[in-house]
Amino acid sequence: MGRPFGVPVDVTPTWFIVAGLITYGFAGTVERAVPDIGSWKYAVSLTFALLLYSSVLVHELSHTLVALRAGLPVRRISLHLLGGVSEIERPAETPGREAGIALAGPLVSLALAAAGFAFSSLLEGGTVGLLLTRALVISNLLVGMFNLLPGLPLDGGRVLSAAVWRVTGRRHTGTIVAAWVGRGVAVVVLLLPFLLAAGDPGSLDVVDVVWGALLGAFIWVGASQSLQHASVQRRLPGVTVRALTRRAIPVDVALPLSEALRQAAEVGAHGMVVVSAGGEPVGLVVEAAVRAVPSERRPWVPVGDLSRRLEAGHRLPADLQGEELITTMTREPASEYLVVEANGEIYGVLATADVERALTRA
Repeated sequence: MGRPFGVPVDVTPTWFIVAGLITYGFAGTVERAVPDIGSWKYAVSLTFALLLYSSVLVHELSHTLVALRAGLPVRRISLHLLGGVSEIERPAETPGREAGIALAGPLVSLALAAAGFAFSSLLEGGTVGLLLTRALVISNLLVGMFNLLPGLPLDGGRVLSAAVWRVTGRRHTGTIVAAWVGRGVAVVVLLLPFLLAAGDPGSLDVVDVVWGALLGAFIWVGASQSLQHASVQRRLPGVTVRALTRRAIPVDVALPLSEALRQAAEVGAHGMVVVSAGGEPVGLVVEAAVRAVPSERRPWVPVGDLSRRLEAGHRLPADLQGEELITTMTREPASEYLVVEANGEIYGVLATADVERALTRA
C-alpha cells in the first residue's frame, strides 16, 4: 500500500470485510441525512469507510513516527479487522519512551476529532460533507477514547504498564499489572451491551453484542499474550549464550553422518561445525536434517548434505545474553548459530530450540 517513513503498510483481507460491512451499514444513515441521494448513498458510505481507515492509518503512523524518532525500528503497519497495529521490532528502553509511543496514537485520534468538530461548523446542514465530517468526528473520538482504556493490549494499557515500570523499576511487573487490568476491561466490554440494555431488554441489539464479543475477545487474547510475554521478560536476564551453547566438533564436509555422530558421542558433543581444509568454519550441520535421515542410510550420507552455509549474522559472541541475544536472533533468524570466543575460537553451537525452552520453561 506504500512505505511512509520507509515503513511498509499492509492491508489484511479482513479489512475488506469490515469495509463492506461499514459501506452497507452506514448507507441507511446517509439516506436519512440526505433523503434525495438515491443509490449514491453506497458511494458516500464507502467513502466514509475509506476515510475511517485513513484515520486509523494516521493513528498508527503517529506511533511509528515517535518510535522511529526514539531509534526503534518498525517492521510494518498492518490494517486489519479491528483497526491497525504498528509492529515495533524491540521495546522502548525507558518507561517515558514507552508511554510517549503509546500516547501518540490516541492523542492524534482525539486531535482529528477536534479538528473535524471545528471544521463541521463551516459546513451547511443536510450535506454529504457535514455528514461525513460528523461521522469521522464521532469515530475518531471513539477510537481515541477506546485506545486509552488502561489495559493491555490497548495503548492505555501500555501507558499503565510504563507507569508501573517507572514506579517498581521492573518492566515485567508493569506488563503483568496492565495485562490483568486488560482482562478486566475485556470482561466489561463483553458485558457492556447487556448492561446498557438491563432496564429495557427489548433494546438489546445483536450487532452491539457481536461487536462487544469481538472487541472483548481481542482484548482478552492480547492481555493473555502480554502475560506470557511478561513471563519471558522475567527470565530474559538469566538467559546467556555461554550457558546454553552445546559442545560441538569440527567435521569435514565429506565425513559420513554415521562417523560424525560416533565422534560427537565420544566427546559428549551435540553440535557439528563444518570446517574447510584450513580449519575455518564454513557451515553448520542442521539438527532437524540429521534426525530426518534413517539409521541405515547414515553411513552413506555426508554431513555436507545436511549443513547450511554459515552466514555472517549467524556467528554469536559467547558472552552475549538477555535482550541483546534475543534482538540479535530476531534480526538474523536461524535454527543454529556458531558461538565464538572474542579471539575467534569456536566455543560451540547454540540451538534456537534451547533458547526457546529456557524462556518458556515453567
